[in-house]
Amino acid sequence: MSSFDTVFPADTIEFCPHPDALDIFVCGTYRLDNILHPPALGPENSLVQDVDSSVLQQRRGQCLLFQLDKASDQGFHHIQTLNFPAIPDIKWCHRSQVASPLLGVADSEGGITLLEWQKNERTLKWADHVRCASTEILCLSLDWSNRRIPGTDPGNLIVSLSNGSLCLLRPGDGGGLTLTESWKAHDYELWVGAWNYWDTNVVYSGGDDSKMKGWDVRQNLQRSPIINKRCSNLQLLIFFFIGLYLFRFDAGITSIQSHPHVEHIIAVGSYDDTVRLFDMRKPLTALAEVNVGGGAWRVKWHPSPSRRDDLLVACMYDGFKVIHFDAGKVKKGGEVVRRCDLHKSLAYGVDWSFGPATHDNETIIGSCSFYDHTLYIWSG
Repeated sequence: MSSFDTVFPADTIEFCPHPDALDIFVCGTYRLDNILHPPALGPENSLVQDVDSSVLQQRRGQCLLFQLDKASDQGFHHIQTLNFPAIPDIKWCHRSQVASPLLGVADSEGGITLLEWQKNERTLKWADHVRCASTEILCLSLDWSNRRIPGTDPGNLIVSLSNGSLCLLRPGDGGGLTLTESWKAHDYELWVGAWNYWDTNVVYSGGDDSKMKGWDVRQNLQRSPIINKRCSNLQLLIFFFIGLYLFRFDAGITSIQSHPHVEHIIAVGSYDDTVRLFDMRKPLTALAEVNVGGGAWRVKWHPSPSRRDDLLVACMYDGFKVIHFDAGKVKKGGEVVRRCDLHKSLAYGVDWSFGPATHDNETIIGSCSFYDHTLYIWSG
């Protein structure tokens, strides 16, 4: 296994899915700095020293660009560092081979930045910036709508915010993205917004209010939610057609991903240490669930259809795990088939490579952790 010191605490990692850049991956970092500033001047130029206000907190981050080594399954090298406000999430857009690889970066000052991979220069270049909120609001997650059907256009982007709002960004006439909708979706931090990859009119969201919601982006998104934790399937169907349905959990929802290879299936991670699979045609009961030993901060389905039952999980307080489910059948559990316990602090960022299998017929995996600011490349 190969490692790298990211210097800043690391919280997100993503491999590029583009056919021309399968050896490229990025890592986002997040550091909170305390900055002293001079006391203010009071009446008649007297000094006013407020202990609490004398310290400002600044969120700083970096987008680190890496390339896998062709001669080694787990070797890699650092290519580029781009400075940002702290980065809670990054996602590559799935695009066809005739379009350049495109990366979306969510930052802690309410912004989304698009970076384009320049193959000849081997660098990421600024392409666009969209403001979703004021600078004191964090963009916590982002997800592209075109996972299953890559095209030349970037697809739509859903962004979740720390004030409980969702933002919908659509491609503009000039080739970038435009903020078209923003609405209050949850009461507290909205940790995740995720598309239904099979029906890109539908978005799922989950946050610190322990609720998972579904939104039809064709409907009035300002409508107040109808909350009923014991609603019937008929009621859920009605809620769906008016644009919203909802489920309540016992703890905050941290991650959601629609299955790219099995229609109707989504994986949901929570602070309650459990990953649950739902068949959204029968959403009142989990199709399968497994206790992963720590809060499930990230859930990632394997990119290959041949391993469609394998889910990669960042378990916060219990390392990183590959969980094997039977995603197409009712099954009440999942089996841990691989784990990585090399990290010494919060297990936050993890992703599968989209590249070819290793010599052992496994898939390259990248993971990163927070306080020990470490990135590892391994396989599973």
